[in-house]
Amino acid sequence: MPSAKFEIKRKCQYCGNTFIAKTLDSKYCSRRCSQRAYDQREAAKKRMSQLNDIVENIPEARDYISVHEAVAMFGISRDTIYRLIRKGNVPAINIGQRLTRISKSKLSEMFPLRAEPIDRSRALPKSYHLEPEDCYTIGEISKTYGIDDSTVYAHIRKYSIPTRQIGNFVYAPKEDIDHLYKDVVKS
Repeated sequence: MPSAKFEIKRKCQYCGNTFIAKTLDSKYCSRRCSQRAYDQREAAKKRMSQLNDIVENIPEARDYISVHEAVAMFGISRDTIYRLIRKGNVPAINIGQRLTRISKSKLSEMFPLRAEPIDRSRALPKSYHLEPEDCYTIGEISKTYGIDDSTVYAHIRKYSIPTRQIGNFVYAPKEDIDHLYKDVVKS
């Protein structure tokens, strides 16, 4: 891929350092930051599936649950649970070493159940206004951002930005173009 004639400065989503992006969709300053972010996401997925498995195996009829089950069920930390036990806010039974059981009904009065992450696998369709007053022409985009027409067309195809042709002019939505080139310094 040929190099661009402009520089895009971004902030790394993992380490926070500023870097010059090689492509429009670069998020990380290096391969190392990219790998660490990926590892973090995978660890979070694994943790969520483990917590879900624990919650599924808790019988509904049982009122006293372990601290580990309470963490999985309510999404609060162990330290918070032990602090509530010490203050006497939550009834607890200590059966033996590492066998503390706490009241599920009392915790459910105090805390909501752990929220599931929102499923973002399917994006909602976006409505577009392709009227000339809401759009840039390809020539305006290339003048404003100092980019070749062919590069603009390539980005429009790559990011599936809708276009409309009226006569000799091709129009693209201002909102999407501004978002695409937000880090590019206007000429």
